[in-house]
Amino acid sequence: MGSKLNILVVGGGGREHALAWKLAQSDLVGKLYAAPGNPGISEYAVCVPLKVEDVTGIAKFAVSESINLAAVGPEIPLCMGITDILEEAGIAVFGPSFRAAAIEGSKVFSKNLMRKYNIPTAAFEVFTLYDDAVSYARALGDDMWVKASGLAAGKGAVYASDPDVAERIIRGMMVESMFGESGYEVVIEDNMRGEEASIFAVCDGKTFKTLVSSQDHKRILDGDSGPNTGGMGAYAPAPVIDRNMMRRIEREIIQPTLDGMAAEGIPYRGLLYAGVMITASGPRVVEYNCRFGDPESQAVLPLLKGDLAEIMLSSAQGDLSGVEVGAKTGSALCVVMASGGYPGTCRKGFPVSGLKEAGEEKNVKVFHAGTALEESRIVTAGGRVLGVTAWSDSLLEARNCAYSAVDKISFQDAFYRKDIGYRALQKQDTEDRSQKSE
Repeated sequence: MGSKLNILVVGGGGREHALAWKLAQSDLVGKLYAAPGNPGISEYAVCVPLKVEDVTGIAKFAVSESINLAAVGPEIPLCMGITDILEEAGIAVFGPSFRAAAIEGSKVFSKNLMRKYNIPTAAFEVFTLYDDAVSYARALGDDMWVKASGLAAGKGAVYASDPDVAERIIRGMMVESMFGESGYEVVIEDNMRGEEASIFAVCDGKTFKTLVSSQDHKRILDGDSGPNTGGMGAYAPAPVIDRNMMRRIEREIIQPTLDGMAAEGIPYRGLLYAGVMITASGPRVVEYNCRFGDPESQAVLPLLKGDLAEIMLSSAQGDLSGVEVGAKTGSALCVVMASGGYPGTCRKGFPVSGLKEAGEEKNVKVFHAGTALEESRIVTAGGRVLGVTAWSDSLLEARNCAYSAVDKISFQDAFYRKDIGYRALQKQDTEDRSQKSE
């Protein structure tokens, strides 16, 4: 592929640490930068103090440092048009254009796309008027979701068990501006029952290649109770997605989505993330994201077989035909260690100990999500502080390794779920007992 690539990772969380870690393993990479990065990322990349929202500042930096490829982690800069800005400057970008990023930036856009191109999803209606939304919710009865159309940091989808709850949620979004302008337009949709999984597809505008499936744990407490978070852990692969189900998802969801976007004159390049509910009647789209998931990336990327830099560049250039995108055997599991108060307000600045000891465990990587460097010490700097990831031949071994590493790390008010991967392990246990009884 000629000379080495200068690559800029945009973002500073656990997902971006995982991306930088994987990119650093590529022989194609020359210089690696991250904006803004974090103390963990600084092991592999030069961190540049630029906020992800500063898309013009990032573009100026990219030009000044002769960046060949930008790998954009978060959705905010993508929905602000960073891809268009960088491409105008002659820089290849792994990430969709401003118009294509609407697949995450506007739930109304994505739901209408699904309706128009017969992509399976929950029945829904869109509302811009408060009274109309409340009337619809009351007519619908029980068991629904109210979703802010715009970006809401992963918190814009709220379950309503009955019309009274729905009305309070609608008022919060449309009248009380709990999500700002993002909630002035809402989607109300039927609740789908089943098991959810995350599907990542690397896209080049026409074709795609899927990565290993994964499953996130959104609720803050064990047993999937408590409020929603950005994700308390993940594992890969998800047993609910067997080979036949993956083929159905590719055939019924991913390819029609790419075809639909192309037909709209908005070719989709980059990472398409489909949150998919496996219902009794087949796979249904819960939502789309226009980037890698977090913390799913921390479980998926250790299992990626292929050169991530080559994959990203091929996607950006619109031709994936010549690259390998495979999966290693085995499983990976990520446990998020969070600060007390998360997903609400958290106190910051507490020293983190045990990182070196945890990182010395075999097949373990501690990804920094919300950390900072103060006087040569790593301290907490966010709600989700670390993503402790392990991989092994079996999910049980990966889980045991991850929690063994977690036990070595401490900081004030730290907490984490102790049941990451429980659905898959319960399923395996049930299958093992069934085989023994036969």
